Amino acid sequence: MSIPISPERRNQLIEFLYDLGLNTLRSNELQTRDLSLVDEALTHTSAGLGINHEKLEFLGDAVLRLAVSEYLLSCYSSLSVGQSSSLRAQLVSDRWLAELGQKYRIETVLRIGTSAIKDSVARQTLRAEATEALIGALYCCWNNSLEPIHYWLRAHWERSSIQLLADPHCYNWKAALQEWSQSEGLGLPIYTSKEVSQSYGDPVRFRSLVFIEKKSLGEGFGGSRRDAEQQAAHYALKTLKTQIST
Repeated sequence: MSIPISPERRNQLIEFLYDLGLNTLRSNELQTRDLSLVDEALTHTSAGLGINHEKLEFLGDAVLRLAVSEYLLSCYSSLSVGQSSSLRAQLVSDRWLAELGQKYRIETVLRIGTSAIKDSVARQTLRAEATEALIGALYCCWNNSLEPIHYWLRAHWERSSIQLLADPHCYNWKAALQEWSQSEGLGLPIYTSKEVSQSYGDPVRFRSLVFIEKKSLGEGFGGSRRDAEQQAAHYALKTLKTQIST
């Protein structure tokens, strides 16, 4: 079920799609295209309206995986299936989607309830869900075509793929550090974390130190203990790489 879109809301959605670069993809069509599904994708359940993003988020998950798979097979055909799967997992992750949503300030067009607006802890999840739902909506609005998805996201996939392939352990530095320490017979890394800020949503809310055999190897900060530990492991790996190279 769709609900009527006011002229003001329609203009807001068109401007947002322009920001995605879709104005140059058959540009004249944006003014006449039915944007009811885009409106639905950008309406959170907490808004309490007759529509919400959930079904389009479900569809967007499958659409994104297919589109990324096509991109990797086309541009990184030399990768093994395992390497492609690992890279795809990063390019469809909630972290990647949330960062994309933040880049385009998706909250500015997201209809959301008051309680959810105040929940800064869940902000990343909201961005990821809305971005994924938007992908599903664009697929439907372009008559079940992946064209707008590739057109919008290809440059982002390229940048992320270069970064991720340059650092195979990107965003999974804890596993890499554990693998190294165990291969050296040094046991498991030990992390100590402390909350250094009481502000929810603070990107440096937690501070973490990582130790191997009681020796501190790295320090990291993050909005959660998990993020802080990953950053500490990242720092430790860079320190170890420097020590080995010298």
